[in-house]
Amino acid sequence: MPTQTQPPPSAPTLRRWTRAEYDRMIEAGILGPSDHCELLEGEIVTQMPQGSRHSAIAGHLGDTLRAFYRTQECVIRVQMPLALGGRSEPEPDLAVVRGAHMDYLDEHPTTALLVVEVSDTSLEYDRTRKRRVYARAGIPEYWIVNLAEERVEVYRAPSGEDYDDEETLRPPAPITPPETDDDVPVADLLP
Repeated sequence: MPTQTQPPPSAPTLRRWTRAEYDRMIEAGILGPSDHCELLEGEIVTQMPQGSRHSAIAGHLGDTLRAFYRTQECVIRVQMPLALGGRSEPEPDLAVVRGAHMDYLDEHPTTALLVVEVSDTSLEYDRTRKRRVYARAGIPEYWIVNLAEERVEVYRAPSGEDYDDEETLRPPAPITPPETDDDVPVADLLP
């Protein structure tokens, strides 16, 4: 009796979401603030809850950067979404974007001059996946405030899925926020 050979079962695949689908889930109440998630490369990723140290440092960085952009038409967004391509909506700790907050009533910003992540427990993730998402979106400058190693990792010149220019700064080195003329001591960005 002849036997039929079946094709081997295929491995399950990951269902990737679009930003539009993700936003509809938020609007429908399927996802909410208590879910602590963001959309990265089509995947809904749970974020670590932020402790008081992380929140305080992110707030301090926002205050510090506001002083540099006060005379420019830019705002500092703290832990608010960016709409990056069709499948990513990250919520960086800080983003410097052109315009005013009210310019984004109907849509999140699609780019930023600078994105900053405060990294304590998320360092490897921020160095790999987040960095790739920001480079791919053409974010011109990305800083990781590395709390464990007391330094700021600076990535500039996005090219494809990475940055061409990488620099590590420790106190007492200065850093110049993009499109500004003044430096801030790296020590002022660290606790």
